[in-house]
Amino acid sequence: MRVILLLGLKTLMAVGATVFCLGVQAQDAQWPTKSIRLIVPYTPGGGTDILGRMLGRRLADALGVSIVIENRPGSDGSIGTDVVAKASPDGYTLLIDGTSQAYNVAFGKKLPYDSVRDLAPIAQTANQQVLLIVNAKVPIQSVQQLIDYARANPGKLSYGASSNANALPMELFKILTKTDIVHVPYRGSGPMLNDLLGGQVELSMSGAAAPLPHVRAGSLRVLGIGDDRRSSSLPEFPTISEAGVPGFQTLQWSGVYAPAATPRVIIERLNREIVSILKDPVFIKQVIEVGFDPVVGINTPEAWGAMVAGEVKKWSAIVKQAGLKAE
Repeated sequence: MRVILLLGLKTLMAVGATVFCLGVQAQDAQWPTKSIRLIVPYTPGGGTDILGRMLGRRLADALGVSIVIENRPGSDGSIGTDVVAKASPDGYTLLIDGTSQAYNVAFGKKLPYDSVRDLAPIAQTANQQVLLIVNAKVPIQSVQQLIDYARANPGKLSYGASSNANALPMELFKILTKTDIVHVPYRGSGPMLNDLLGGQVELSMSGAAAPLPHVRAGSLRVLGIGDDRRSSSLPEFPTISEAGVPGFQTLQWSGVYAPAATPRVIIERLNREIVSILKDPVFIKQVIEVGFDPVVGINTPEAWGAMVAGEVKKWSAIVKQAGLKAE
């Protein structure tokens, strides 16, 4: 298999696109017969972007056409999502997105689309562990030490979140631990990590993929992971629940969508191809290495849609309890 990164196309450069192109021809005369856009509604370098590019390479091979990765960041993922929601339902524009699809609805944010009405779920792609991390220079070594310090020093600690919506896991932590930790919002995981590494904020609760290289380099310290079970990608770290916050559970998930009214035959084809990629042992090893956990269980469009609906219900209750508001 030969993957070529095509650069220099003015239109694609204008939107920060990357093309994964294979030197094979589409075998299906009906679909696909041309390149497919995969919209990543965030800046390059975050977890969704990393996974989208990994999946794009493999999906290009499976479908026999180029997969164009387009980063359309802004407004907690809603700008890129709107591009897909309003695209032609022909299978040539897709979206990869994660928990923001639930967070934005939970916030009651005014969106230029309706996720249920305007998007067709295709398949879940991965779970990304949420890490409770501190700058390595901060003298806090455990979840319990964090709780004790925060209770004794209300408002003294601050945490960074890559967006207002992505503050929800830490707000859940604050509710369960009855602590006062100041939220500092950022526009992307890159700026947030820069300030966390520089000590402008002391801690964060972030998807694993972006901070993991800094954890391995010793610049950041993991206190716990958000899932209710230990991670296959980070088995050495305790869950936040077992480390002192019983009942805490949060996970960043992601999946692929198409515009609503995309023909069912295309949805089913994409689901088959994506699920096949996700089951490949080589791909599983690759996603674990960068901080994701593979999807287990039933992975149909209906199961994926139902899971997202359940997450909307869960986080809507947390937003209400925390008294949070959309930006």
